[in-house]
Amino acid sequence: MLPTPMSLDDFRSQLAQASAADQTSVDAAAARNGQLTKPPGALGRLEDLAIWYGGWRGTDLPAINSPQVIVFAGNHGVTAQGVSAFPPEVTAQMVINFEHGGAAINQLAKLAGARMDVHALDLDKPVQDFTQGPAMSEAELLAALQAGWQAVDPAADLLVVGEMGIGNTTPAAALSFALFGGDPADWTGRGTGVDDAGLANKTRVVREGAALHGGAIKDGLDALACLGGREIAAMAGAISAARLLHIPVILDGFICCAAAACLQRTSEGALDHAIAGHQSAENAHPALLKELGKEPLLSLGLRLGEGSGAALAIQVLKGAIACHSGMATFAEAGVTDG
Repeated sequence: MLPTPMSLDDFRSQLAQASAADQTSVDAAAARNGQLTKPPGALGRLEDLAIWYGGWRGTDLPAINSPQVIVFAGNHGVTAQGVSAFPPEVTAQMVINFEHGGAAINQLAKLAGARMDVHALDLDKPVQDFTQGPAMSEAELLAALQAGWQAVDPAADLLVVGEMGIGNTTPAAALSFALFGGDPADWTGRGTGVDDAGLANKTRVVREGAALHGGAIKDGLDALACLGGREIAAMAGAISAARLLHIPVILDGFICCAAAACLQRTSEGALDHAIAGHQSAENAHPALLKELGKEPLLSLGLRLGEGSGAALAIQVLKGAIACHSGMATFAEAGVTDG
């Protein structure tokens, strides 16, 4: 059983000590790929994906049998600043919709053959407005990280994490700005569809929040405490647990990638087990993917969150692995190797 971190320093230590992919399996998978009945490189990125996945699962003949999708929900005090087109009550209403199977992520998880879990995190206690003080105390941050950590099924062989939280593109923008710099306007988008005045107000909130906490942010966990939210921290906790368990992760959109960025800025190599499922329509997502060094598998104009784009991308990874593990080699097929 994976030990749950009991402090933020323990979390940092476990993440820093996580082992790398199995190089023997990477080499064996690459060797097998070179013998499959196709011209070299003919399957493009699918070949790289299968080898990458095999390395993390410790086999040259990988299979995806037990994917898990986890959706975390949290509320944000910063919504009092008028940053969202929807009221915070929608978060709890959407959790009920998830639980009843009525959301997009339910359909996409089912299509992928994935177990889906939903975790509502103290929806009646929004995190603090980060323009007035830290969003979370150390204890609140640790509890959210632990919730994500413990939500991961050790028997899963692939993980997607998603979120629901009215207003949470604002903390995602603030985290991105705090971690990578630039201009707040470069990281702030329309989210659920705010108008021009709403976008200007949202950009102001991001600027003010980052300015208030700039001196307190030394790494990604500090950023999460100052500017994040419970569901964002829980995603980070789940991604980290998957790293230690050698469970590959498909990252979702802007908010998920902001959570992932906090891990990258906390421990080098924290995202080696993760790929980007898609590039969302949120305007800052391409820049954030570039900072993470992740090339998306899909670009379909999605901006829903919930883990929806990443869940859809499970199909691409399944296709890569089906070809890698199911195709015959030249020797098996009796085909001449050119």
